[in-house]
Amino acid sequence: MDFLKKNIDKIVGIGAFLILALFSFRVVLFLTFSPPEENSFMATAYEGLGIEAAPVVDRPVEHPRQMEWSFDGRFGHFDKAAVRRGLQVYREVCSACHSLDLIAFRNLTEIGYSVGAAKAIAASYQITAGPDRFGDMYERPGILADTFPAPFDNPAAAAISNGGKAPPDLSLMAKARADGPNYIHSLLTGYVDAPVDFVPNSDTTTYNPYFDTWEIVMPPPLFDGFVEYEDGTEASVEQMSKDVTNFLMWTAEPNLEARLTMGFSVVLYSLVLTLLLFLSMKTIWRRLKP
Repeated sequence: MDFLKKNIDKIVGIGAFLILALFSFRVVLFLTFSPPEENSFMATAYEGLGIEAAPVVDRPVEHPRQMEWSFDGRFGHFDKAAVRRGLQVYREVCSACHSLDLIAFRNLTEIGYSVGAAKAIAASYQITAGPDRFGDMYERPGILADTFPAPFDNPAAAAISNGGKAPPDLSLMAKARADGPNYIHSLLTGYVDAPVDFVPNSDTTTYNPYFDTWEIVMPPPLFDGFVEYEDGTEASVEQMSKDVTNFLMWTAEPNLEARLTMGFSVVLYSLVLTLLLFLSMKTIWRRLKP
Protein backbone atom coordinates (compact mmCIF):
# COMPACT_ATOMS: atom_id res chain seq x y z
CA MET A 1 0.00 0.00 0.00
CA ASP A 2 2.83 2.39 0.85
CA PHE A 3 4.40 1.59 -2.51
CA LEU A 4 1.18 2.55 -4.31
CA LYS A 5 0.87 5.79 -2.37
CA LYS A 6 4.46 6.77 -3.11
CA ASN A 7 4.34 5.84 -6.78
CA ILE A 8 0.74 6.65 -7.69
CA ASP A 9 1.82 9.48 -10.00
CA LYS A 10 4.25 7.21 -11.85
CA ILE A 11 1.65 4.45 -12.22
CA VAL A 12 -0.97 6.86 -13.55
CA GLY A 13 1.56 8.42 -15.93
CA ILE A 14 2.72 5.07 -17.30
CA GLY A 15 -0.88 3.87 -17.67
CA ALA A 16 -1.96 6.99 -19.52
CA PHE A 17 1.10 6.78 -21.76
CA LEU A 18 0.42 3.13 -22.66
CA ILE A 19 -3.25 3.86 -23.38
CA LEU A 20 -2.28 6.76 -25.64
CA ALA A 21 0.33 4.63 -27.44
CA LEU A 22 -2.13 1.76 -28.03
CA PHE A 23 -4.77 4.17 -29.28
CA SER A 24 -2.27 5.75 -31.68
CA PHE A 25 -1.28 2.33 -33.05
CA ARG A 26 -4.94 1.43 -33.57
CA VAL A 27 -5.60 4.65 -35.48
CA VAL A 28 -2.53 4.13 -37.68
CA LEU A 29 -3.46 0.52 -38.43
CA PHE A 30 -7.06 1.46 -39.21
CA LEU A 31 -6.26 4.34 -41.54
CA THR A 32 -3.46 2.41 -43.24
CA PHE A 33 -4.83 -1.07 -43.72
CA SER A 34 -8.62 -0.87 -43.60
CA PRO A 35 -10.37 -0.87 -46.99
CA PRO A 36 -12.09 2.40 -47.92
CA GLU A 37 -15.57 0.91 -47.64
CA GLU A 38 -14.84 0.29 -43.91
CA ASN A 39 -13.06 3.59 -43.41
CA SER A 40 -15.37 6.55 -42.81
CA PHE A 41 -12.78 9.05 -44.03
CA MET A 42 -12.30 7.18 -47.33
CA ALA A 43 -16.02 6.48 -47.64
CA THR A 44 -16.72 10.20 -47.41
CA ALA A 45 -14.24 10.82 -50.23
CA TYR A 46 -15.98 8.28 -52.47
CA GLU A 47 -19.36 9.84 -51.69
CA GLY A 48 -17.93 13.21 -52.74
CA LEU A 49 -17.05 11.69 -56.10
CA GLY A 50 -20.67 10.65 -56.59
CA ILE A 51 -20.04 6.92 -56.23
CA GLU A 52 -22.88 5.23 -54.39
CA ALA A 53 -23.12 1.81 -52.89
CA ALA A 54 -25.33 -0.72 -54.62
CA PRO A 55 -28.97 -0.28 -53.56
CA VAL A 56 -30.37 -2.71 -51.03
CA VAL A 57 -33.35 -4.73 -52.23
CA ASP A 58 -35.51 -7.37 -50.58
CA ARG A 59 -34.74 -10.05 -53.15
CA PRO A 60 -31.77 -12.14 -51.99
CA VAL A 61 -28.73 -12.26 -54.22
CA GLU A 62 -25.80 -14.62 -54.43
CA HIS A 63 -22.83 -13.69 -52.29
CA PRO A 64 -19.69 -13.04 -54.37
CA ARG A 65 -17.31 -15.93 -54.78
CA GLN A 66 -14.37 -15.47 -52.45
CA MET A 67 -11.17 -15.50 -54.48
CA GLU A 68 -7.53 -15.16 -53.50
CA TRP A 69 -6.00 -11.97 -54.86
CA SER A 70 -2.39 -10.86 -54.75
CA PHE A 71 -3.46 -7.44 -53.48
CA ASP A 72 -5.35 -8.81 -50.45
CA GLY A 73 -4.04 -8.54 -46.91
CA ARG A 74 -1.41 -6.39 -45.27
CA PHE A 75 1.31 -7.71 -47.54
CA GLY A 76 -0.71 -7.15 -50.71
CA HIS A 77 0.84 -6.27 -54.03
CA PHE A 78 -0.29 -6.04 -57.62
CA ASP A 79 0.43 -8.77 -60.16
CA LYS A 80 1.64 -6.37 -62.85
CA ALA A 81 1.35 -8.96 -65.64
CA ALA A 82 -2.30 -9.58 -64.71
CA VAL A 83 -2.95 -5.84 -64.52
CA ARG A 84 -1.53 -5.36 -68.03
CA ARG A 85 -3.66 -8.21 -69.36
CA GLY A 86 -6.64 -6.60 -67.65
CA LEU A 87 -5.88 -3.35 -69.46
CA GLN A 88 -6.02 -5.27 -72.73
CA VAL A 89 -9.42 -6.73 -71.76
CA TYR A 90 -10.67 -3.26 -70.88
CA ARG A 91 -9.44 -1.76 -74.15
CA GLU A 92 -10.84 -4.54 -76.34
CA VAL A 93 -14.07 -5.28 -74.48
CA CYS A 94 -15.13 -2.96 -71.66
CA SER A 95 -14.20 0.36 -73.28
CA ALA A 96 -17.00 -0.04 -75.82
CA CYS A 97 -19.46 1.03 -73.10
CA HIS A 98 -17.56 2.05 -69.96
CA SER A 99 -15.37 5.09 -69.41
CA LEU A 100 -12.19 5.29 -67.33
CA ASP A 101 -12.14 8.99 -66.58
CA LEU A 102 -9.59 9.06 -63.74
CA ILE A 103 -6.75 7.17 -65.42
CA ALA A 104 -4.22 9.01 -67.58
CA PHE A 105 -1.97 7.29 -70.08
CA ARG A 106 1.06 8.36 -68.04
CA ASN A 107 -0.21 6.14 -65.21
CA LEU A 108 0.49 3.08 -67.35
CA THR A 109 4.19 3.41 -66.55
CA GLU A 110 3.27 2.33 -63.00
CA ILE A 111 2.26 -1.16 -64.16
CA GLY A 112 5.38 -1.98 -66.12
CA TYR A 113 4.99 -0.15 -69.41
CA SER A 114 7.92 1.91 -70.65
CA VAL A 115 7.36 5.57 -71.45
CA GLY A 116 7.56 4.73 -75.14
CA ALA A 117 4.96 1.97 -74.84
CA ALA A 118 2.64 4.26 -72.87
CA LYS A 119 3.03 6.93 -75.56
CA ALA A 120 2.18 4.37 -78.25
CA ILE A 121 -0.99 3.34 -76.41
CA ALA A 122 -1.96 6.99 -75.98
CA ALA A 123 -1.36 7.73 -79.66
CA SER A 124 -3.70 4.89 -80.66
CA TYR A 125 -6.62 7.01 -79.41
CA GLN A 126 -8.07 10.10 -81.03
CA ILE A 127 -8.68 12.86 -78.49
CA THR A 128 -11.06 15.77 -79.05
CA ALA A 129 -9.07 18.94 -78.36
CA GLY A 130 -9.34 22.63 -79.00
CA PRO A 131 -10.64 25.04 -79.82
CA ASP A 132 -8.09 26.06 -82.42
CA ARG A 133 -7.50 29.66 -83.53
CA PHE A 134 -10.66 29.49 -85.62
CA GLY A 135 -12.75 28.38 -82.65
CA ASP A 136 -13.19 24.82 -83.89
CA MET A 137 -12.62 21.58 -82.01
CA TYR A 138 -10.35 19.04 -83.65
CA GLU A 139 -9.07 15.50 -83.26
CA ARG A 140 -5.48 14.68 -82.38
CA PRO A 141 -3.55 11.58 -81.22
CA GLY A 142 -3.50 11.11 -77.48
CA ILE A 143 -0.52 12.08 -75.33
CA LEU A 144 0.61 10.92 -71.89
CA ALA A 145 -1.26 13.74 -70.16
CA ASP A 146 -4.62 12.65 -71.60
CA THR A 147 -7.05 10.36 -69.83
CA PHE A 148 -8.74 7.43 -71.53
CA PRO A 149 -11.48 8.88 -73.76
CA ALA A 150 -15.09 8.02 -72.98
CA PRO A 151 -16.97 5.87 -75.51
CA PHE A 152 -19.84 8.39 -75.69
CA ASP A 153 -19.89 12.16 -76.08
CA ASN A 154 -22.08 12.72 -73.03
CA PRO A 155 -24.16 10.81 -70.43
CA ALA A 156 -27.37 11.32 -72.40
CA ALA A 157 -25.89 9.66 -75.49
CA ALA A 158 -24.59 6.82 -73.31
CA ALA A 159 -28.02 6.30 -71.77
CA ILE A 160 -29.81 6.28 -75.13
CA SER A 161 -27.40 3.65 -76.45
CA ASN A 162 -27.73 1.41 -73.38
CA GLY A 163 -31.38 0.98 -72.60
CA GLY A 164 -31.94 4.28 -70.85
CA LYS A 165 -29.12 4.17 -68.29
CA ALA A 166 -25.52 5.24 -68.86
CA PRO A 167 -22.93 2.55 -68.03
CA PRO A 168 -20.94 3.55 -64.93
CA ASP A 169 -17.37 4.77 -65.04
CA LEU A 170 -15.02 1.97 -64.00
CA SER A 171 -12.18 4.01 -62.50
CA LEU A 172 -13.23 3.38 -58.88
CA MET A 173 -15.66 0.50 -59.36
CA ALA A 174 -13.56 -1.97 -57.35
CA LYS A 175 -14.00 0.29 -54.32
CA ALA A 176 -17.53 1.50 -55.04
CA ARG A 177 -19.05 -1.89 -54.24
CA ALA A 178 -18.75 -3.94 -51.07
CA ASP A 179 -16.23 -6.74 -51.57
CA GLY A 180 -15.55 -5.05 -54.92
CA PRO A 181 -13.00 -7.37 -56.57
CA ASN A 182 -14.95 -10.52 -55.71
CA TYR A 183 -18.18 -8.84 -56.77
CA ILE A 184 -16.77 -7.82 -60.16
CA HIS A 185 -15.33 -11.26 -60.83
CA SER A 186 -18.53 -13.02 -59.74
CA LEU A 187 -20.67 -10.70 -61.86
CA LEU A 188 -18.57 -11.21 -64.99
CA THR A 189 -18.55 -14.99 -64.63
CA GLY A 190 -22.03 -15.36 -63.14
CA TYR A 191 -24.22 -15.34 -66.25
CA VAL A 192 -26.35 -18.50 -66.17
CA ASP A 193 -29.73 -19.57 -67.49
CA ALA A 194 -32.59 -18.04 -65.52
CA PRO A 195 -34.76 -20.32 -63.35
CA VAL A 196 -38.03 -21.42 -64.91
CA ASP A 197 -40.07 -19.39 -62.43
CA PHE A 198 -38.04 -16.19 -62.90
CA VAL A 199 -39.99 -13.35 -64.53
CA PRO A 200 -37.78 -10.52 -65.88
CA ASN A 201 -38.88 -6.91 -65.61
CA SER A 202 -37.71 -6.14 -69.13
CA ASP A 203 -36.99 -7.93 -72.38
CA THR A 204 -33.63 -6.15 -72.62
CA THR A 205 -32.13 -7.56 -69.42
CA THR A 206 -30.02 -10.66 -68.80
CA TYR A 207 -30.24 -12.93 -65.76
CA ASN A 208 -27.32 -12.71 -63.33
CA PRO A 209 -27.78 -13.86 -59.71
CA TYR A 210 -24.93 -11.64 -58.48
CA PHE A 211 -26.60 -8.41 -59.57
CA ASP A 212 -28.83 -6.66 -57.04
CA THR A 213 -32.06 -7.35 -58.97
CA TRP A 214 -30.95 -10.64 -60.54
CA GLU A 215 -31.19 -9.05 -63.99
CA ILE A 216 -28.75 -6.71 -65.68
CA VAL A 217 -28.86 -4.69 -68.89
CA MET A 218 -25.27 -5.65 -69.73
CA PRO A 219 -25.20 -8.93 -71.69
CA PRO A 220 -22.34 -11.37 -71.05
CA PRO A 221 -19.25 -9.40 -72.12
CA LEU A 222 -16.69 -12.22 -72.07
CA PHE A 223 -16.39 -15.39 -74.12
CA ASP A 224 -13.56 -17.90 -74.31
CA GLY A 225 -10.90 -16.71 -76.75
CA PHE A 226 -12.52 -13.30 -77.17
CA VAL A 227 -9.15 -11.63 -76.50
CA GLU A 228 -5.80 -12.76 -77.85
CA TYR A 229 -3.36 -12.00 -75.07
CA GLU A 230 -0.06 -10.50 -76.12
CA ASP A 231 1.84 -12.73 -73.66
CA GLY A 232 0.21 -15.93 -74.91
CA THR A 233 -1.95 -16.58 -71.83
CA GLU A 234 -5.07 -18.62 -72.59
CA ALA A 235 -8.01 -16.20 -72.67
CA SER A 236 -10.72 -18.14 -70.87
CA VAL A 237 -13.67 -16.31 -69.35
CA GLU A 238 -12.31 -17.03 -65.88
CA GLN A 239 -8.84 -15.73 -66.79
CA MET A 240 -10.10 -12.57 -68.50
CA SER A 241 -12.39 -11.83 -65.57
CA LYS A 242 -9.55 -12.21 -63.07
CA ASP A 243 -7.27 -10.03 -65.16
CA VAL A 244 -9.73 -7.19 -65.64
CA THR A 245 -10.55 -7.36 -61.92
CA ASN A 246 -6.85 -6.94 -61.14
CA PHE A 247 -6.78 -3.97 -63.50
CA LEU A 248 -9.85 -2.33 -61.95
CA MET A 249 -8.45 -2.81 -58.46
CA TRP A 250 -5.31 -0.99 -59.60
CA THR A 251 -7.31 1.85 -61.16
CA ALA A 252 -9.31 2.19 -57.93
CA GLU A 253 -6.28 2.17 -55.65
CA PRO A 254 -3.04 2.62 -57.59
CA ASN A 255 -1.19 3.64 -54.42
CA LEU A 256 -2.05 0.44 -52.52
CA GLU A 257 1.52 -0.84 -52.39
CA ALA A 258 2.89 2.54 -51.33
CA ARG A 259 0.16 2.85 -48.68
CA LEU A 260 0.97 -0.52 -47.15
CA THR A 261 4.70 0.19 -47.21
CA MET A 262 4.16 3.57 -45.56
CA GLY A 263 1.90 1.96 -42.98
CA PHE A 264 4.57 -0.49 -41.89
CA SER A 265 7.13 2.32 -41.76
CA VAL A 266 4.85 4.41 -39.56
CA VAL A 267 4.14 1.48 -37.23
CA LEU A 268 7.85 0.69 -36.94
CA TYR A 269 8.67 4.35 -36.30
CA SER A 270 5.93 4.53 -33.66
CA LEU A 271 7.27 1.45 -31.88
CA VAL A 272 10.79 2.86 -31.76
CA LEU A 273 9.49 6.26 -30.63
CA THR A 274 7.39 4.63 -27.90
CA LEU A 275 10.42 2.71 -26.62
CA LEU A 276 12.58 5.84 -26.60
CA LEU A 277 9.92 7.86 -24.78
CA PHE A 278 9.43 5.11 -22.23
CA LEU A 279 13.17 4.87 -21.55
CA SER A 280 13.39 8.65 -21.32
CA MET A 281 10.56 8.71 -18.81
CA LYS A 282 12.25 6.02 -16.71
CA THR A 283 15.51 7.96 -16.77
CA ILE A 284 13.84 11.20 -15.69
CA TRP A 285 11.82 9.61 -12.87
CA ARG A 286 14.87 7.70 -11.62
CA ARG A 287 16.55 11.00 -10.75
CA LEU A 288 13.65 12.10 -8.56
CA LYS A 289 13.55 11.01 -4.95
CA PRO A 290 10.25 9.64 -3.61
